[in-house]
Amino acid sequence: MPRYMERIGALRIYGVQKVLELTGGKSGGPTADMPGIINVGRYELEDLESKMTIIVPVKNENPKVLEGVLSGIPHESFVIIVSNSSRNMIDHYRIEMDTVFHYYRLTKRPFLMVHQKDPVWSDALTEAGYPYLLGKDGLVRDGKGEGMVLGLLLAKALDREYVGFIDSDNYIPGAVNEYVDVYSAGFYMARSPYAMVRICWPFKTKFVGRRFYFRRRGRVSEITNKYMNLLIARITRFETGIIKTSNAGEHAMTLKLAERIGYAGGFSIEPYELVYMLEEYGGIKTPRFKDVVKKAIEIYQIEPRNPHIHEERSDEHIPRMLKSSLSTIYHSILADNELKKRIENELITRGALKPGEKIPEPRRLPPIYGVNTEKMFKTLESASESFIYAE
Repeated sequence: MPRYMERIGALRIYGVQKVLELTGGKSGGPTADMPGIINVGRYELEDLESKMTIIVPVKNENPKVLEGVLSGIPHESFVIIVSNSSRNMIDHYRIEMDTVFHYYRLTKRPFLMVHQKDPVWSDALTEAGYPYLLGKDGLVRDGKGEGMVLGLLLAKALDREYVGFIDSDNYIPGAVNEYVDVYSAGFYMARSPYAMVRICWPFKTKFVGRRFYFRRRGRVSEITNKYMNLLIARITRFETGIIKTSNAGEHAMTLKLAERIGYAGGFSIEPYELVYMLEEYGGIKTPRFKDVVKKAIEIYQIEPRNPHIHEERSDEHIPRMLKSSLSTIYHSILADNELKKRIENELITRGALKPGEKIPEPRRLPPIYGVNTEKMFKTLESASESFIYAE
């Protein structure tokens, strides 16, 4: 059970909880009455997972790794794959389609698949009343956040109760499986219809020489967490370390919450979700959705047993990710001049910002509440060459 909780306006942010057993047995088992322990049985997990959509953003991923990710997602959950892979000399999206179709023939796993740069998105999003993802060329902009929001719009059209994200570069199918179980365990604990579960990796693992090195936290995550907690302190007037999951790519929400928060493009999306909730529901302004304030938002941070192992890429993307993440905090209405100055100095010290350079604002995307996703879905189904829907 969560041992610590901070209340900020309508937000209940719980301290990190840890998975004690990967399978807790039947509900009502020997640990059911133990103080401080929550036992979630397999039946309860499967019931929740049958109401869940899992979104997998993909970009030029190894097809064997992608198949491994699919194999780890529980069969009861519906899978949406949004790809932004290259289609030039080698059509990587075609390779992904072949991989997913082959897997479907063997398992009959229902899925939906679409390419992020499909031209039909222009008409589909315009007709649905959500053109904010489109660039000047009429195509959906590049960016992880844009792909994730496309997945959310499709999940809204499917109208399942819960929606979660799994990164496509996870090398361990068992870790993927555990993440979805963790999502379900969080929703099992939740008492509000507006709940979010964020994975707090125990270790981000890399192979060094002849052995594994288990790094406790990601490089960008540690820094973003620090400034996210400083942002919260601007509201509460008390320093805190409650946030441990600012950059959690693996996270899940009730669909009701997913419809009522804003998003950001690119790598800004995960920290911006927290910033938006603090701004909108932290008690400093009148929110658009009054019912959220009445019921409260519950944010769970849960540490699984499996480490996170993915392909080690060069460090070139680290400054860009750090700038994107901290920009959400820097440009928040909650940030004062002192905090902004500290962020500027941090980025300059880390080589992510030149002295005198402006920190760009994140591309903000409004909530998807009220978007006509049925019309969007029909347009994609009738006119898109990349759209595949297999039940």
